[in-house]
Amino acid sequence: MIKFLCAEHAHRMSASDEPRRVHFKSPEYLIERLDAIADVFDTDRTDLLVEAIREYIEDTADSEGFQELIATKYYDGQLEFETVKQVVGPETAHRFRLLKADLEDEPFDLAAPEDVDIYDEPTSVDTDGEQ
Repeated sequence: MIKFLCAEHAHRMSASDEPRRVHFKSPEYLIERLDAIADVFDTDRTDLLVEAIREYIEDTADSEGFQELIATKYYDGQLEFETVKQVVGPETAHRFRLLKADLEDEPFDLAAPEDVDIYDEPTSVDTDGEQ
């Protein structure tokens, strides 16, 4: 199953997705459980870790709360566009860029309509259903 999931997502890899060695410390019990799961699926821990990280990133990046946080930091100038694009993907990042440009834009200098009095007395509406 894990090999299928990894192969399924392999098509998403680009030239910049060359494997990179990382080193981190983890509680021993997690590594033991990971190794046991890898044995069950007849794979190695690296494949499981890569798949788990990918799923976590996708779930996080797709969550509404996270996207709101990213948007807020981007609009406030705390994040660069390239970082936003890397975290939430190009489509969402471009949508944020358009919204930011719209927010920063000066309001239109439009005159009030002359043919309609928007402050005129409201028209009453019969809500009883009788005409």
